Amino acid sequence: MVRRALVLTAAFAAALTPVTCRGESSNALPAKATRELPPELLSLLQQKKMEKNSPIVVRLFKEEAELEVWKQNSAGRFQILKTYPICRWSGDLGPKLHEGDRQAPEGFYTVTPDLMNPNSNFHLSINLGYPNKFDRANKRDGSFLMIHGDCWSSGCYAMTDEQISEIYSLARDSFLGGRPSFQVQAYPFRLTPANLARHRNNPNLSFWKMLKIGNDHFETTQLEPRVDVCNRRYVFDAQPPPNSPSPLVFNPAEKCPPFVVNPQIARRALEKRRADELEYARLLEDNLPAAPIYSGLDGGMNKAFLAQFPGRVTLAKVMPYASYLPQLPPIPWIDNDGSLTSKWFGTSFSKPVVCDAARASFPSGRC
Repeated sequence: MVRRALVLTAAFAAALTPVTCRGESSNALPAKATRELPPELLSLLQQKKMEKNSPIVVRLFKEEAELEVWKQNSAGRFQILKTYPICRWSGDLGPKLHEGDRQAPEGFYTVTPDLMNPNSNFHLSINLGYPNKFDRANKRDGSFLMIHGDCWSSGCYAMTDEQISEIYSLARDSFLGGRPSFQVQAYPFRLTPANLARHRNNPNLSFWKMLKIGNDHFETTQLEPRVDVCNRRYVFDAQPPPNSPSPLVFNPAEKCPPFVVNPQIARRALEKRRADELEYARLLEDNLPAAPIYSGLDGGMNKAFLAQFPGRVTLAKVMPYASYLPQLPPIPWIDNDGSLTSKWFGTSFSKPVVCDAARASFPSGRC
C-alpha cells in the first residue's frame, strides 16, 4: 500500500505540471497546491465517515451561485460534504456555445489530474475539460473554462482563493485514492419542478431537460452516473440489452446503439420524474410567473459576496444568444405509460428571441 501511494503521488505531481492558466509552469509544486485540508474540514470528513482520499463529485448551480462537493462515504454512496457560495460566474443561464461568448459551461464534465493547474494566475484552477464529447458533437467550441480563484470570470466559475484552496485539495486527494478522474455536473439552477416551471419559456429547456435525467440518476441513487454521448445527446447509466453479444460502443455524432438503463437506477429515477411532473403541472395550473429569458446581466454572484465585491456583476457585455441556439434531437422516453413528460419538457414554449448575435472577444488565457 505504501508503494502504491508513492507511485500515485508521483504520478499526480507529474500530471499537474503541464497545464497553465496564464501562469508560469514549474517542476516544483507550489505550497498552495500541496496544502493540507484545514482541521475543521478533516473533522467534518470524520463525522461523515468519509476517507480523505475517497472519490468526489462537484455540482455547480448558476442561478443559486453555489458549488457543492459530494464525497463517497464508507457505504460507497456520495453524500454532500460542503456547499460553497460561488463568488462570480459569467454569461447567462444556458450552455456555452462559442469561444468568446462569456458563457460558463453547463453539462457533465470529467476532470483528470492533467487538468489541475497549480500555477494559475488565479491562485489555483481546475479545467472543466470543455469542450467534452457532447459539446464537440454539437459543434460548440471554447477553451480554458475553469473553476478557479480570484473572484473574476470570463466564462468560468470563480471562487475566492480560500475556497479554491479547499476545493483543489479535495480534488487532489481524491486522485490519491486511486480514481483517475472526478465528475463535474454544471447546471443552470437546481432542476426542481418549480425552477423548470419558472424557466418554461427559455429556448434551453430541452437541453436542461436532458441534464435533468443525469441529475435525477445521481440524486435518487447517490451514485455517480455513467455518462455517454450518442446522436448528439447525453445518455446516462446505459448498459447492453439482455443477451447482447457485444459491448456498447457510443459515437457522439451517430445514432445510439440499442441499450437499456440499469433497471435499479431507472426505477428510482422514474419515480422521481413522475412526482416532478405532477408538481410541474400543478405549478402551471397555478400560473406560476415565468422568468425572463434573458437577464440582461453578465453572470451572477452569491449574495454572500455582494457587499465584499460591489460592482462585479454588471450589464451583459454580449447580446442574448438564444436566437442562434442549435436544435438538439428529441429525447425519446423509454416508458409508454402515457407519461406527460414529453408534453411538458419536450418542447420549448416560445419562439427564440431575435437579437444581434455579435459577441465580444476576450483573451483565451483569462481563466
